[in-house]
Amino acid sequence: MFGEETVMSEAQAIHIAVIGTGGAAMAAALKAAERGARITVIERATLGGTCVNTGCVPSKTMIRAAHIAHLRRNSPFDDGLGAGAPLVDRARLLEQQQGLVEALREAKYARILRDNPAITLIQGTAQFVAANALAVTTPEGEVRRIEFDRAFIGVGARPAIPPIPGLADTPYLTSTSALSLPVIPKHLLVIGGSAVALELAQAFARLGSEVTILVRSRLLSRDDPAVGDAIRKAFEREGIRVLLRTQTSRVDYSDGEFILDTNAGELRAEQLLIATGRTPNTEQLNLEQIGVKTVRGAIQVDERMQTNVPDIYAAGDCTDQPQFVYVAAAGGSRAGVNMTGGEAMLDLSAMPAVIFTDPQVATVGLTEERATTQGLQVDTRVLSLDSVPRALVNFDTHGFIKMVAEQDSGRLLGVQAVAAEAGELIQTAVMAMRANMTVQELAEELFPYLTTVEGLKLCAQTFTTDVTQLSCCAG
Repeated sequence: MFGEETVMSEAQAIHIAVIGTGGAAMAAALKAAERGARITVIERATLGGTCVNTGCVPSKTMIRAAHIAHLRRNSPFDDGLGAGAPLVDRARLLEQQQGLVEALREAKYARILRDNPAITLIQGTAQFVAANALAVTTPEGEVRRIEFDRAFIGVGARPAIPPIPGLADTPYLTSTSALSLPVIPKHLLVIGGSAVALELAQAFARLGSEVTILVRSRLLSRDDPAVGDAIRKAFEREGIRVLLRTQTSRVDYSDGEFILDTNAGELRAEQLLIATGRTPNTEQLNLEQIGVKTVRGAIQVDERMQTNVPDIYAAGDCTDQPQFVYVAAAGGSRAGVNMTGGEAMLDLSAMPAVIFTDPQVATVGLTEERATTQGLQVDTRVLSLDSVPRALVNFDTHGFIKMVAEQDSGRLLGVQAVAAEAGELIQTAVMAMRANMTVQELAEELFPYLTTVEGLKLCAQTFTTDVTQLSCCAG
């Protein structure tokens, strides 16, 4: 207790400038304030950053609405339950979506900043003018100099736009503008094969668009190839056209229609969504002025969230960390500790990732390919969902669970899952990896029957047992 009081006392004189108000910046500001620092937060645009405004919250709201629309139109139980095409009122859906965004922005960002006496909020654009000073230009054009003891950068990222000839002269959509599109387009073309592209492509398809996805190589190219194949098959069952190994050489827009020249031929659509990654919002910070190292705009940080400049910290999508809001918030919180005299590290060795397609994709740890590349000797098992009782009673057995284990010890190294509720099971795999559990130990654990997470136990059992020869609830 005495040590904590000492840290708090030392932090009383510390002034920290926090640039941004997204997940990383808010976590850093609140943790540092909790530990006794005085905080000045600078925000150039809307409070809350990407997640609440243009990312997680609105996208998952839209995805859920699209899922409900899909089930009303088509479900595994239609032989006994009447189905019918839903009436999609896009204006009302947008109103509901935006209402939640505004409520969360007020409750989780604006109110918290207002009510914390240690935090001062300044609206404006920040730029480093020295290693301990910022120039902040307010919306009125006033330039204020903010001197600090430490600074935290949490400015996030924005959609990256590929240099396709003609594209810049067209009214293409990004993930940001697509989420607020007032009308569901009759035909939507999507360029991109990663999480954002696939989530939005399926959502629009389920709300009534005819969707075609163009991918340079394969879907979810950073994951196990079986993952992308499973999602492609799921999309094609729903009528979504997926064009693999397809590149666009030119984009034009005429008479309300996009025209794409591709190696798969000419494609036309009412709307075009570009979802080919994100780029850090760091170019206006003048980081080179103070020597902060970046690679392609991404700030390089260590496990303490410290840059190569000792008093400058950063976390979230503007850094070289994985672009997930929970990683951003965890990094920001640890930076808040470290900027106030503490010592906190961010361990990403067992980081869960979820893609909210249907079926969902959830992963943690190493794929078989990455483990082999690292020189590890591994055993793997793949469990199809027709061996998982929860999937059987749902009449939804598309997908699989794959486990990667160290060959000699049986230690769990990674899990890849494609299933209706894969996002709900992956944290169990994370905790097993954190505890250095073996697949044998996981196979012996008690899992509640008729849950999707029970699939982890069943997959672990396949390392030593033919689970098709077990009774449906055999332990």
